[in-house]
Amino acid sequence: MVDYFQNQLEGHYRADMLLGPHDLIGTLGPQYQLIDKLTRSAAGDTRRGLLRVGAAYAALIGWLYQDAGDLSAAAFWRGITQEIALRARDPHLIGYAMINSAVVRTDLGDGAGVVDLCEAVLDDDRVVPKIRVMAMQQQAHGASLLRDRIAVDRLIDDADRLLPQVNDDLPWGNACRRTPGYLEVQRATCYGRLGLGTEASNLWEQVLAAVPATARRDRGVYMAQHATAAATAREPEQAVRIAREVVDIAMETRSARMRRELVTLERAMRPWHDAPVGRALTEVLAPVTEGT
Repeated sequence: MVDYFQNQLEGHYRADMLLGPHDLIGTLGPQYQLIDKLTRSAAGDTRRGLLRVGAAYAALIGWLYQDAGDLSAAAFWRGITQEIALRARDPHLIGYAMINSAVVRTDLGDGAGVVDLCEAVLDDDRVVPKIRVMAMQQQAHGASLLRDRIAVDRLIDDADRLLPQVNDDLPWGNACRRTPGYLEVQRATCYGRLGLGTEASNLWEQVLAAVPATARRDRGVYMAQHATAAATAREPEQAVRIAREVVDIAMETRSARMRRELVTLERAMRPWHDAPVGRALTEVLAPVTEGT
């Protein structure tokens, strides 16, 4: 059963990239409940294996709720992830759980909280390179919230040097191997948060050229951020062109993160609110921003 649930994980990760959160939450919840039920009657290595895979499922459910815009439910499931990781006594999983909590802190705008959690992960010399890469890139997000570009670049560069050493067989946390341009995605996001429009826009063009169509939800989020970077770089027509495609993806995946990025784009386009290009954007975004 441990192998069965582990083998399901990769399919769930890929489905999330294509479908978005809402269709998967209903699937993973019952699976987690079954894992929890089995864990209660298991012992020894089987119990530890179920705890490890249960933590991975709880982390994914937390992510799905975060993508759906329910940060309270996301924080609850991140807490479940940490509890199970501690019960499993697995330092890698404990670090992974703390990074998941840092992701929620990022969405809450708590840069100091992000840095605290990631530094705690990096203080443990036992964790595998993958966990260190994840902690470094997430700490870069915390640094961007604190307006520290030097730290952003240092952390992303350090993670990039460590990335070739990622060779574990852990079934969770593999976005750094699965996502094209993983670290440049993080850098571009941080640059956008710092208001570095031209630098972020150039990076997004490079990243999006390598993102496959099957990563539909992620591609939509990246494109929305690219549009905001274009607006910040005083390229409003480009921003509107990009937004047209994003709206279709946002409607299909119902990703709250994507909608939130489009609201950020709307704010970035305010200097052109009364111009034809601004009115065009309002029309393009109407299906996803009305009532937001």
